[in-house]
Amino acid sequence: MDFSLPQDLVDYLAELDDFIAKEIKPLEEKDDNIRFFDHRREYARTDFENQGLPRHEWEELLRDASLRADKAGHWRFSAPKKYGGKDGSNLWMAVIRDHFTQMGLGLHNDLQNEHSIVGNFPFVNMFEHFGTEDQQKEFITGGFERNRRVAFGLTEPHHGSDATHMETRAVRETRDGVPGWRIDGEKMWITGMHVATHCAAFCRTSGNAGDAKGITCLLVPAGTPGMVVDEYMWTFNMPTDHPRMHFENCWVPESAVLGPVDGGLSIAQSFVHQNRIRQAASSLGAATYCVEESVKYARERKPFGAELARNQGIQFPLVELATQCEMLRTLIYKTAWEMDQMEHKEIEHKLSDKISMCNYYANRLVCDAADRAMQVHGGIGYSRHKPFEHIYRHHRRYRITEGAEEIQMRKVGAYLFGYLGPRKALYKK
Repeated sequence: MDFSLPQDLVDYLAELDDFIAKEIKPLEEKDDNIRFFDHRREYARTDFENQGLPRHEWEELLRDASLRADKAGHWRFSAPKKYGGKDGSNLWMAVIRDHFTQMGLGLHNDLQNEHSIVGNFPFVNMFEHFGTEDQQKEFITGGFERNRRVAFGLTEPHHGSDATHMETRAVRETRDGVPGWRIDGEKMWITGMHVATHCAAFCRTSGNAGDAKGITCLLVPAGTPGMVVDEYMWTFNMPTDHPRMHFENCWVPESAVLGPVDGGLSIAQSFVHQNRIRQAASSLGAATYCVEESVKYARERKPFGAELARNQGIQFPLVELATQCEMLRTLIYKTAWEMDQMEHKEIEHKLSDKISMCNYYANRLVCDAADRAMQVHGGIGYSRHKPFEHIYRHHRRYRITEGAEEIQMRKVGAYLFGYLGPRKALYKK
């Protein structure tokens, strides 16, 4: 059994490092762009007088970085070759995300709004597996041409991780001779809606509350009458691009349906699995960064005439964290590799528990590591002169998004005890 990374992957990491050094770091330091990464200057990113939305200048900088990465052949790495990508695997994406976040915060990979020079495109798989040919052309090709952007409308004010009890409903209705759907209901935390061209709105179309079947995904164009953004929710980590919104007598034609009617929950699941494993890898890398920075500081700092690192009270917590990082890295890489060995639609039934293990544990670990880094660094660690408070603020949300950690632990439990997944056959009566 060989646990070493493939040489071509190692070579690609070196290529990415070279690109960052030559193209991205100079851009980060140009024209005072470093202000966006100085968290004493939070206002540089956040337009506090405009609902806390990201400033235009900040988003333009991210766009510039991704355009340069696209020109160099990196941005679309995970996408199929027919869309200009490199068929990047889940394993390679996990390793890259881990590598990037170990480098610390920067324009190469700033996760406050999921930006990276190697992009994450879960919508590509979503449209590849569930979209019509016309939808694939419009939303995949259009997405890469930057004239289409889809926000993910699953969560509701009264139903967070539990999508099966959603109250947003869509009923068939013909208007002006055109068959379609009328949508009524509320959604929340619809990230990126301020720049999205469409909202993928998941609606109850049949069945009863709690049923997995009976949910349909409808692609609602921004500006459609009856789809209203009520407010942008200010969060622990700013700027915000997460609105609360509602649908009232909002109508879309039949062509807005993505995937099978009443089978939309599978679409949502296809979206979250890729995000969860990549989130996990990002959190792992950030946790590793916090540990390594703490080790360096503890060797340099000499209170009472001796290295801080001489104290076991400093050593042992970091030893625990370093051990957890090493064990988790193996699980994440193994799980990502296993995802690559099966059809995309099989992942939910065979690997969902392992992906959830990776996700909830990594997101909890990085919060622990950032907190410990603050403690080791003392006052300066708590300040915004160091990145640990920002790492904590950002990654803390991952313990809630993509399914709260309690929901993911419930998924692991269902697989472990044979209520779902491959072990179900062990407990058949």
